[in-house]
Amino acid sequence: MPTIHINVRKLATFLQLGLVSVIIYYGMKLVIDSLDSTRKRPGQLTQKEADQLLQKIGLKGIRLTDHELSLASTVIDPLTIPVSWKDIGGLDSLIKDLKETVILPMRQRSLFKKSHLLSAPKGVLLYGPPGCGKTMVAKATARNAGCRFINVQVSTLHDKWYGESQKLAAALFSLARKLAPCIVFIDEIDSFLRSRSLHDHEVTAMVKAQFMNMWDGLQTEEDCQVMIMGATNRPEDVDTAILRRMVAAFHVGLPDGKQRESILKIILANERVEEDFDYGHIASLTEGCSGSDIKELCRSAAIGCVREYLSGFECDEDYANLEKLDEVTIRNINTKDMEAAIEKCKPLFVHHKSRTEAQK
Repeated sequence: MPTIHINVRKLATFLQLGLVSVIIYYGMKLVIDSLDSTRKRPGQLTQKEADQLLQKIGLKGIRLTDHELSLASTVIDPLTIPVSWKDIGGLDSLIKDLKETVILPMRQRSLFKKSHLLSAPKGVLLYGPPGCGKTMVAKATARNAGCRFINVQVSTLHDKWYGESQKLAAALFSLARKLAPCIVFIDEIDSFLRSRSLHDHEVTAMVKAQFMNMWDGLQTEEDCQVMIMGATNRPEDVDTAILRRMVAAFHVGLPDGKQRESILKIILANERVEEDFDYGHIASLTEGCSGSDIKELCRSAAIGCVREYLSGFECDEDYANLEKLDEVTIRNINTKDMEAAIEKCKPLFVHHKSRTEAQK
């Protein structure tokens, strides 16, 4: 009996040592994996997932590197972009310029292959106040040009490991070449490629230099159908070397009266509006408003109609006991609803207007 008792104690000791060893092993493995610069990054696709994505946009048999796989999730099929020219109001002259300068050379390369001056620009800048449709214009351009679209998130180009950020910047251009024709879009480009200074972090400076070096490679490759498109509301903060590479710059400014009327008609096209709705009058009251501001005014007016409908019911704060909402009984949006929304939001728009004038 004493022998059996000793064996049980030894077995328990061995089990404890084994459990501690397993915990130490997996703990060390977790630490080592977290320190591995070749690990799979958050959002990085596998090659199988990348193959499925590429097949959807009409490409097969393309192998991507690990760094390209990290950026593959930002690739967008132009046919799936839900924005077209008809969704953009008041920018007819800008759309015409883009069609002539960007889309025509991209879609009809054979007409301009003998001319260096008429080829599509390698860099396009959209600048102007916020909320005026710069991002929508970029997406509509990619869709109508038939180009694959890479919507770059600046965070995807940064890595905690020394040298990895430069590799990701280089991978962005190599991926775009494999997807050509392709538009690489960088929203708020001033936050990524802002003016260089002596106070820049070493890694930030090297990423900018790598980005510009790869961009210069596009300039020398005549057959490369890759375009860098950026949007910003602070063009004065963008590095001058970047502005030099963006040879085509388009100003997307605040809409005038006719443009605001056009925007109103597009926003309210699928809404229930009174027949005598005065678009011209409302457009005259929204001076200084951007397209985004006008959309919020329309939303506020529509909510006013719903609020009036709900006032006829007795219900708790969460509307849990409210009977099924019947949109037929909600009245149409009228001119007075918009006037009330404008009066309610007027202080905010005055602030926006003063800031825009100060920036000018």
